[in-house]
Amino acid sequence: MQGNAVEAAKVRDLPGQVVLVLQGGGALGSYQAGVYQAIHEAGIEPDWIIGTSIGAINASLIAGNEPQNRLARLKAFWKRMEQNPIWNLRTAFPDFNDKLSYWATVTNGIPGFFRPNPLAHAGDSYPLGADHAGFYSTAPLEKTLSELVDFDLVNRCKPRLTVGAAHVRTSQMRYFDTRDGELTVKHIMASGALPPAFPAIRIDGELYWDGGILSNTPTEAVFDDNPRRDSLIFAVHLWNPMGHEPTTMAEVFNRHKDVQYSSRIASQIARQQQAHRLRHIINELAARLPESERADPAVRELTGYGCRTRMHVVRLLAPQLDRETHTKDIDFSPKGIMRRWDAGYAHTKAVLESAPWKGEFDPLAGVVLHEQQEMMPMAAE
Repeated sequence: MQGNAVEAAKVRDLPGQVVLVLQGGGALGSYQAGVYQAIHEAGIEPDWIIGTSIGAINASLIAGNEPQNRLARLKAFWKRMEQNPIWNLRTAFPDFNDKLSYWATVTNGIPGFFRPNPLAHAGDSYPLGADHAGFYSTAPLEKTLSELVDFDLVNRCKPRLTVGAAHVRTSQMRYFDTRDGELTVKHIMASGALPPAFPAIRIDGELYWDGGILSNTPTEAVFDDNPRRDSLIFAVHLWNPMGHEPTTMAEVFNRHKDVQYSSRIASQIARQQQAHRLRHIINELAARLPESERADPAVRELTGYGCRTRMHVVRLLAPQLDRETHTKDIDFSPKGIMRRWDAGYAHTKAVLESAPWKGEFDPLAGVVLHEQQEMMPMAAE
């Protein structure tokens, strides 16, 4: 009990609203559950959760349950996701066992997530219909979420929930937000409807695909929010933006996915740091104007572009496992789920202990990035 009191005392002095930003990445999303477990045990609950794809699913499990039940519901969901091969040959033939698990998922799906759509193999031009055009059906996911998520709680907006989806007809990103309207299980499913595997989901007469197609790391929703607020943002990344030069085709496939879904986060952060610095500079310049000048309507409009908020971005990065391949996002093996969950927990515990957002910072810095120390690849047991 004494340890919990010490942890709670450490986290009371937070630099603003707590925002959890959860990237898409299929089976890699168990890392996010470990991240939540660590902040939950430290006495922190997010004020706002933003998710895409598996990040939207994890976000709904948190927002759609009372704080005391959230961890149990995350565990229940990921237990349903486990893909247990008929034979376990991991010790003698680890590569073969991984391939067996992969093909079991591809051919049979995941009982609580998706199941094969046989008609999708009737030919590329077979008329499946816009609402069923995918290699799998996600009806099992709808049932799972309906059982584990209370959408009445979601729509109380405590915490606020935002999920990103791609509008099929216009290629525009759409953020569905409980601050602006009610969310249902369909909104969560739309955020994870990755083609061609999963069919688009229809909301208010329009079809939506997985938001990761356009922005797999939806931190932009925090930066562009109105009004902006001081924030402590835990940005949880499942795809590694940095990597070695590939020398085999297997490495090419793996690195290609990391590059594709890491979503140019480094350039996004750099651009936001520059923009928010300019907002702080505007405030400084406005403070130097005489009161009579600041009262002028034209000057007030210009100084309105200023902003005093500061956003601390803590970037958490899921580890790479030994022998990891481009199929890692459908590695729903119990071992893979557990190791990524444990990594998210350990990484976040270390960040909370160091509390990098405490200290002195450049007064003109509106966005402060705190990088997680580089982690070595984790050996697969």
